[in-house]
Amino acid sequence: MFIGGGGPDYATPQQLRLDYANRHGLIAGATGTGKTVTLQIMAEGFSAAGVPVFLSDVKGDLSGLAAAGRADFKLHDAFQSRARKIGFADYAYAAFPVTFWDLFGEQGHPVRTTVAEMGPLLLSRLLELNEVQEGVLNIAFRVSDDEGLPLLDLDDLRALLAFVGENAGTLSLSYGNVAASSVGAIQRRLLVLENQGGARLFGEPALELSDLMQVDPDGRGRINILAADALMGAPRLYATFLLWLLSELFEELPEVGDPDKPRLVFFFDEAHLLFDDAPKALVDKVEQVARLIRSKGVGVYFITQNPDDVPEDILGQLGNRVQHALRAFTARDRTALKRAAETYRDNPAFDTATAIREVGVGEAVTSFLGDKGVPGMAQRTLIRPPASQLGPLDAGARALLMATSPMAGKYDRAIDRDSAHEMLTRRAEAAARAAEEAEQREAEAEAAEREYRSARRYSGSRSSTGRRRDSPDSLGAALGQALIKELSGTTGKRLVRGILGGLFKGR
Repeated sequence: MFIGGGGPDYATPQQLRLDYANRHGLIAGATGTGKTVTLQIMAEGFSAAGVPVFLSDVKGDLSGLAAAGRADFKLHDAFQSRARKIGFADYAYAAFPVTFWDLFGEQGHPVRTTVAEMGPLLLSRLLELNEVQEGVLNIAFRVSDDEGLPLLDLDDLRALLAFVGENAGTLSLSYGNVAASSVGAIQRRLLVLENQGGARLFGEPALELSDLMQVDPDGRGRINILAADALMGAPRLYATFLLWLLSELFEELPEVGDPDKPRLVFFFDEAHLLFDDAPKALVDKVEQVARLIRSKGVGVYFITQNPDDVPEDILGQLGNRVQHALRAFTARDRTALKRAAETYRDNPAFDTATAIREVGVGEAVTSFLGDKGVPGMAQRTLIRPPASQLGPLDAGARALLMATSPMAGKYDRAIDRDSAHEMLTRRAEAAARAAEEAEQREAEAEAAEREYRSARRYSGSRSSTGRRRDSPDSLGAALGQALIKELSGTTGKRLVRGILGGLFKGR
């Protein structure tokens, strides 16, 4: 896959070998140095080679992949000149097959997963839970499995947490202590997530991974673009979703060894968001996925400003690298620049650290894996111009592509099937009816007792209850009857699942 021209006159082709493209990669550089265009031309190259691509459009610019470049574009002459300079004889404008996705369902087809598929580890990261709260969430997931209560959306999780909180005394004997304060804290974090729009991520129909790995009839891989400009307002939601998607690919795809070309290439833009304040368990999980997912034919490319944003153990697994300019304004910047240069195989023609500092916009220091997976020598490379439109697609063109997409209609309407929320609601309602019936029988028995004592009733037997109205049991019954009346209101319907669902479980 042609990336650009290297060497003293930029005439030496710099290529990324498809049989090593699943050994991951890095696109790094300061803001405004050309990372987005590099991402765009790599997506074009993989698509042309029949490799499906998944990427996130953080700035809204990459939607232009769906439209061909135009001769009346202001950079047309500059693009043609660069193509001649680097020997890109096949350069021509072209559009690529694109599928748009959006967690909010506004700029693309909705993307959903279930709470159960997300799992407690990633959900704890998303909700920013501490260790104790994460333990309570793990208990809730275990109860969900043991009780047969499917967790599909946030309503299910809230209902289950209320159930766990109200039955803490019973559940603690089997699962460990459950503090009401921890349950309350998780519920509050769920409200914050919902306010950020995160509730739209959870539900059905859930995303099928095969829909991200489609190849068009003409042999080109489809480019899946996640609209992330609005999503960046909730950076933890963005990072957690992409990590979930990566984990699902790792868990579901079969082993394929070292294929001639990847089955899917996954670009993780703003990669620093994945690792900022991440617990060690999560970083270890990412490292494991990065290390093993290449054998399943998936290449992962991290895009970030500074290579230091990626943990060293993961950085060491990124074999294909495009390093745009780094600025060295501070001592920390100079140290980061030196470390970045040390990760490249030296080229005697120039000093790598100096080159990384001096390369211009659209130029980069590149290194791609060669024969037997050996890292290539660092090269100053002029990145090839894009064949697709540089800049965003207009709203009308995007809407037309969504309407004619292979995914049109499949995910657009949410499905709310029977799950934990509905099951616990029915259980609570049944318990409430049973309590009301018990109170009614109690009242009838006490009425019969009063008639017998006042000699207004001369037949039948004396009530077996023999209890006074002011006895403790009768007082509890009266309070219970008052509670039933209260629960018949709106507030009561929200509370009855948690209170009575545990009290009358098994009746």
